[in-house]
Amino acid sequence: DLAAKSPLKLVSIPAGSFTMGTNTGYDDEKPVHKVTLTKPFYMGATEVTQAQWKAVMGSNPSRFKGDDLPVECVSWNDCVEFCIKLTETETAKGNLPADWEYRLPTEAEWEYCCRTGATTDYCFGDDESRLGEYAWFDENSGKKAHPVGTKRPNAWGLYEIGRAHV
Repeated sequence: DLAAKSPLKLVSIPAGSFTMGTNTGYDDEKPVHKVTLTKPFYMGATEVTQAQWKAVMGSNPSRFKGDDLPVECVSWNDCVEFCIKLTETETAKGNLPADWEYRLPTEAEWEYCCRTGATTDYCFGDDESRLGEYAWFDENSGKKAHPVGTKRPNAWGLYEIGRAHV
């Protein structure tokens, strides 16, 4: 089982369909359309921690330091490189099938994970006042990083991923 062998805590996400996008907000969230993900996949239960990043990359670029804090101050390319190195390491150890890889989720996979089957703005409903139970953001973070996995998980066991379209 990949989830048991991975250095990241992984959650199995089922295949399925959902309505992606919104008619409110930013133009890049339009138009609303149906998306079907035909294969199940794994998703990290939390953001990558600084300890996990350092174990793979050998350094910690984060401004706010702490092993259980999410890594920050990294680019998309840095994250791709992390995935490549993690894939190489875990394949060499025999923990990852040769035809599998760690990678960043697609936009559709990310939104699907945020929604968890919900048709509301948030995985927990439309009541924005509950967002602080599920996610860190400007109004509740004190403008600093917080340890991963400290908010309520969504229905699929993913942490700090409360908004369906951001």
